[in-house]
Amino acid sequence: MLTDMQAAGARLTYQPSRRESDSRAFPHERRWRQPDPNAATAPDDITISRWTCSQTGTRHEEATTPSDRYFFAIALKTTRVKLTRGRHTIFDGVMPAGTLYIGAPSQQLRAQFYAPCDFLHFHVSAGSYFPNLRAGAASAAGFNDLVLLRDPFAEQLAKALTERAHSADREFARCIGQTLAMHLARRELPQAKVNALPKWRLRRVEEYVGTHFEHCISLSELAKVAGLSRMHFAAQFRAATGYRPREYLLHQRIERAKSLLSNSETGLAQVALTVGFCTQAHFSTVFKRMTGDTPARWRCASRNASASTSRAVSHVLPANFS
Repeated sequence: MLTDMQAAGARLTYQPSRRESDSRAFPHERRWRQPDPNAATAPDDITISRWTCSQTGTRHEEATTPSDRYFFAIALKTTRVKLTRGRHTIFDGVMPAGTLYIGAPSQQLRAQFYAPCDFLHFHVSAGSYFPNLRAGAASAAGFNDLVLLRDPFAEQLAKALTERAHSADREFARCIGQTLAMHLARRELPQAKVNALPKWRLRRVEEYVGTHFEHCISLSELAKVAGLSRMHFAAQFRAATGYRPREYLLHQRIERAKSLLSNSETGLAQVALTVGFCTQAHFSTVFKRMTGDTPARWRCASRNASASTSRAVSHVLPANFS
């Protein structure tokens, strides 16, 4: 089921030279969650860095948040990842662009990346922005290992920063970081923890959606596939994936549409019908809401990017390469 998303995300990721990286408002990390100590960074209260990986195989990473910092990560592209601490699984599944992860001070985290990824990392002073979250307190525990999928405000902040990656100064980047920190400091935390949908149930739902996404699928139908009541299924599914069931279905349809737009000449109206939308207008509205572009513009940009990548690769290959 992840084939289309992985293929869509398996583009080459630009890796800047050391000189380019050091001159930016936020440097690229050479090791996961560890900003380059030799690169100039933002003031001590907030450090921003970017982690990108174009590797398509499984990649294992591990890091511990410093004792005086909170760690925020915003996914800039859809990926497949598993987050664990010891034997405890925090998240295991498809992580869409816009996902926000929060880690508390002194917490160790392991990550397994199964697809290319791109994250913006914020390392934020606990004392400056979260003075009321005392170590060991229930509120502090509730602010650890939060996976907040579809946080529109955080997603827009990341977009504002990355779109100006080459021109943004460090003061601008710091303002973005401060805004994000204040946004999260004022966020209402979950009052009760809901158990995530077990993997075997989630796998059944994923397989069902993968083979029926072009049809109308109701919440009752998915709950029946999972073997749960509608209420319990909806809550556990969201805890496992970060999506409401309908949002997840729309996301799968849009990801399949991206594959068709990139790899075929199929007309937009036919693409809409193929992935389960009743009209091209509804398809275009949902597509633009999720990607920021109309289907036609996205197709054009995708093909231009592929052509640029092909030209770049051809320049690197030896002249006698065959």
